[in-house]
Order: sequence, then structure tokens, then C-alpha cells
Amino acid sequence: MGKLTTLTVKNAKAGRHADGAGLYLLVKPSGARSWLLRVQQDGTRRDVGLGAVDLTPKRDKDEENAPPLLNRRILSLTEAREKATLLRKFTKAGLDPIVERDRERKKVPTFQEAAIACHAELKGGWTAKHAASFLASLNEHAYGLLGKHRVDTIEASHVRDTLAPIWQDIPVMARKVRQRIGTVLHFAKSKGWRTSEPPGASVTMGLARQGRGGHFPAMPYADVPALMAALRAAPPTTGRTALMLTILTAARSGETRFTRWGHFDLEKRLWNRPADIMKEGEAHTVTLNEPAMAILRSIKPEDAKPDQLVFAGKSGKVISDMTMIKVLRDSGISDAVHGFRSSLRDWAAEKMPHVPDPVAEAAISHKVSDQVIAAYKRTKFIDMRRDLLEAWGEFVTGRVSQNG
Repeated sequence: MGKLTTLTVKNAKAGRHADGAGLYLLVKPSGARSWLLRVQQDGTRRDVGLGAVDLTPKRDKDEENAPPLLNRRILSLTEAREKATLLRKFTKAGLDPIVERDRERKKVPTFQEAAIACHAELKGGWTAKHAASFLASLNEHAYGLLGKHRVDTIEASHVRDTLAPIWQDIPVMARKVRQRIGTVLHFAKSKGWRTSEPPGASVTMGLARQGRGGHFPAMPYADVPALMAALRAAPPTTGRTALMLTILTAARSGETRFTRWGHFDLEKRLWNRPADIMKEGEAHTVTLNEPAMAILRSIKPEDAKPDQLVFAGKSGKVISDMTMIKVLRDSGISDAVHGFRSSLRDWAAEKMPHVPDPVAEAAISHKVSDQVIAAYKRTKFIDMRRDLLEAWGEFVTGRVSQNG
């Protein structure tokens, strides 16, 4: 039984007043009151502040909505005794009572706040492209459902519901988002914001099986000219223009989305894609056909800066990966943006059989060894790629018949 009562706590004069078992009431000359717990650990005395004194009468509804005991910073006499008992148990178990007290006092962030913190601490070890796309992909596909959830409350069902809308439509991005959500949750656990590991296989149990092999739905090359005609006839938008350039150059969507004006040499008709926007992390140069050149000439601002994005959203940032996909879906097309690379490759195999496979592979930025390039002589190799993409540009814009 403690020595103090609610009345003596209220009327206590300045000084230290013992309740027993190491619990003290501290009263300052100003009248401010607080609780202190004194413990012995490994032969050393430790003083642990518990919080301020609460002198207001308690009501039932207050108790129902009260935060966890260790998280309370204003304590009645009864609460101070309970908190002191709990911290003494931690001490006897060899745990640091101050660490345990403060563990509960930490503000657990929302998923969005945790994602931003995770990005800030880890981006130094990432490529520039990955660092830029990390938050952009979560903003586009995860924050809507997860953003305001406290990071310690996120379970498999939350992640599953977040992934469901994109799991079939854009499977590659869906897998990236799943991995990035996991990265954030692992980071949160390392910070003490979560006590459990991120959900694993249970996330996908409620999702349909994705296609095997990682192949993207590709439009038959014979249908591409009709799509291009529809895109050119429609009012220009950032998404339509970006999609047309992507098709004409057989680019990956990320290469288009992250490219800047300084990457283009319009005089030499070259697109010099730097390593940080390339899938393989190696710089690659692509030749520009006339239709692609026409697009770039038409959209380039007179005062374009080298580091200025070619395709920027309303906020001035990189456009979402959904921007070009939406153009296709609005047209009733289920094919993937990435699939147009396969369309070109099939067209080259069937309509340009005289073009060596390594040339066609290089045209879609697949890696080709220097020995192969040397066998064709480097200058000739570039010229052959230029001829291939020029013919592709003529085909998809209807300047030649489908029979070549």
C-alpha cells in the first residue's frame, strides 16, 4: 500500500515525497507536479521520469479512450503506480526502463510518412531512376489506400486491396509496388514503428495468378498503324504524345517518362539515354526516325533547359506510369505500352528479314556485345539501326503499305 493519497498529492508542498517501491512525487516551488521512479539496475541507480501529475477527476468515458499506459504523459496516482510497476518488471528482466518507456512514446507515422523517411535514408544507395520512381509509384498506387494508415496497423489485407486494381493491368509495376511497400514496412520495423514483419505470401493469396514468363500483352504489328492514326487525329495530350514517341522509338515507358531535353541531339537525330534511366543501368543511344523528330520539334519549348523533363505532369514532375496506359485503356486497348517493343521486333523479323538480329535487338536497346558490333563495323551498325527505325516510322505512320 502506497503512502500517498489523492489528497496528499494535491496538497503536497515543494520537495520530494515518497510513495514507496521507488515511486516519488516531485513538487517544484512553482507548484508543478511530476512522477519519478527510482530503480537499481546492475548496481546503478536510475531515475526514470514517468510524467506529470493528473489531478482532474476521472470519468468512465475518459478511461475508455485513454492511450496505452506507457504512452500516457499525465498520470493520476493510480496510473503512476501501475506504470511504475510495469517499468520495474522491465528492469528486473534486464531491459532498459527508459528505452521501454520511450518506445511507447514514439509517434508511429503513417505509411506515407514512413515511406518518405525510408526514401530519405536509403536513396543514397539507389540509382537515380529508382530513387525517383520509388515515391512516385507509391504515390500513384499505394497512398490512396495505405497512405493514412499507421504503419504498425498495416496487414496483408490492406496490401492486397492496394495491389488488386493494378495486379493484372500492369503486373510489372504491381510487383514493384508490392516490393516497395515491403521495403517501407521493413524499414518501419527497423525503426521500432512495427513489431511484426511485413506480410508475405498471404498478400497474393487473394489475387489472381499473373501470366507466366513476364511477357507483356503486345499489339500485332499490323494493328499499330491504325492506333497511331487515331492518336495523331485526337487532340494532343502529354500522354498521347509520350505514347507516340515511345512506339516510334521502341522505348521502354520509363525511358520516355524520365527523359530530358539534354538527352537529345536533334542535329544528329540521336536520343542518348543515360544509364540512370535504362533498365540495365548502361547508357544507350537510339536513332530518331522522321516522325519522332517531328514530334520532338513540335513540343520542344524555345527556352528548353537540358535538365528539363520532356514529358512533365501538371506538378512539373515525372508523369505517372499510368499516363500512357490510360490512353490505351480509354481507346479500349488492353495491350501493354511495353508490348510495342515486341510489335517492332515481330515486324522486323517478318518484314525486314535482311536486317540482322543483333541490329534489331540493339534498336530496342537489348544488349549486344561489342564483338558483334565490331563484326558489322560500328558506323555501319548505327546506320543499319537508323534504316530499321526509319522504316518502322514510315510503317506505323502509314507512309508505306503493310506489305512493305
